[in-house]
Amino acid sequence: MDAIRIYGGKRLSGQTTIQGSKNASLPILAATLLISGTCEIENCPDISDVYHMQRLLTSLGCKVEREGALVRVNTESLSECDMPSDSVGVMRSSIMLLGALLARTGYVCMENPGGCVIGARPIDLHLRMLRKMGVVIEETGTGFCAEAARLKGTVLQMPFVSVGVTENLILAAVLAQGETVIEPAAREPEIQALCEFLTGAGARIEGSGTDRLVIHGVEKLNPVRYRIPADRIVAGTYLCACMCTGGRVFLRDAPVHHMESVLETAALMGAAIEYDPEGIMVTGREHESTCHSITTGCYPAFPTDMQSPFMVVMAMSGHDGRIEETVFENRFRIVPELRKMGAGITVQGSTAYIDGNSRLHGAIVQAEELRGGAALVVAALAAEGTCIVTNRHYIDRGYEDIVLSLRDLGADIELA
Repeated sequence: MDAIRIYGGKRLSGQTTIQGSKNASLPILAATLLISGTCEIENCPDISDVYHMQRLLTSLGCKVEREGALVRVNTESLSECDMPSDSVGVMRSSIMLLGALLARTGYVCMENPGGCVIGARPIDLHLRMLRKMGVVIEETGTGFCAEAARLKGTVLQMPFVSVGVTENLILAAVLAQGETVIEPAAREPEIQALCEFLTGAGARIEGSGTDRLVIHGVEKLNPVRYRIPADRIVAGTYLCACMCTGGRVFLRDAPVHHMESVLETAALMGAAIEYDPEGIMVTGREHESTCHSITTGCYPAFPTDMQSPFMVVMAMSGHDGRIEETVFENRFRIVPELRKMGAGITVQGSTAYIDGNSRLHGAIVQAEELRGGAALVVAALAAEGTCIVTNRHYIDRGYEDIVLSLRDLGADIELA
């Protein structure tokens, strides 16, 4: 049952609670390796990527327990051993373990990480920056081994902004000798969450939320309890579903202060958004769209992870539009599948041109990556007839139970 069947055409209504952030929980789970003792992570999403990270931590000798949304990680028995290749191979965030393990044990051997096929996302920059911190790295055909007696702080001038590299260098630097400067550092909320977690454990980090991080290495970190913030991409996905169906939905715990560009774009595209201390109320198709162009970028610009769901919204907006993708070169893999459903979309280089008067209909479509898969579900909710979205496992990487959440909002949806 690796598929989802959706009977389209129903308006969504009601409320759903937004889960903890996937993109914050993974590096924070990796960060527990830096701390001898037990850390408690609250609001940790029950998704397959987190499951794989838990497996990786267990394979390293950690004791990992889950009680509902609380995950406890005890690293006192951390040992050097092989990580399961099936978990490393399907999850790019496993690269986060590199900086943390080098800081804690001084030695790492691992296969090249996997993940969604949305772009090259090479690990070369991770390795190049770590070499500047004194790491000796030997690359093989399928992976690499890295070693350092103790990491040394230095100035790390990045050739471009990278969320993953910024996170990895933070993990490497907090226990390094001396001062480390990272610039330009990524500013995403998930990086701010990682810095909050580490600061709570005793790390000395300056500049969180800016493009220049200064990290003063400390001798040790202490166990900490931390609550993962809500997932801004999941909230945005359900916002798009509401817009496409013309529904009215309350998104409880939606992280409004992390969603400014998304909410501004949604309002320009016709949604009415009411703010509440506990979340946001979204009413779709309240007025005519005045947004005809979206360009993705690094935070606080419009997030690349929201590009696919908004492509669906734009196809039903009543006005032609364009989306320029500046982050990942393969983010348009969803386009052939949307065409099967009747969407008029053409791609030229890094820009997609969308017919805003598309009429979507039922079809069998295939998810090829996480966010595109969720966007196909959004499209199916608004389509006429029945859609089947295959390769559900991609969607499960980031959504706790998208079927149950949408069913609670009135969608006619089931596992297939």
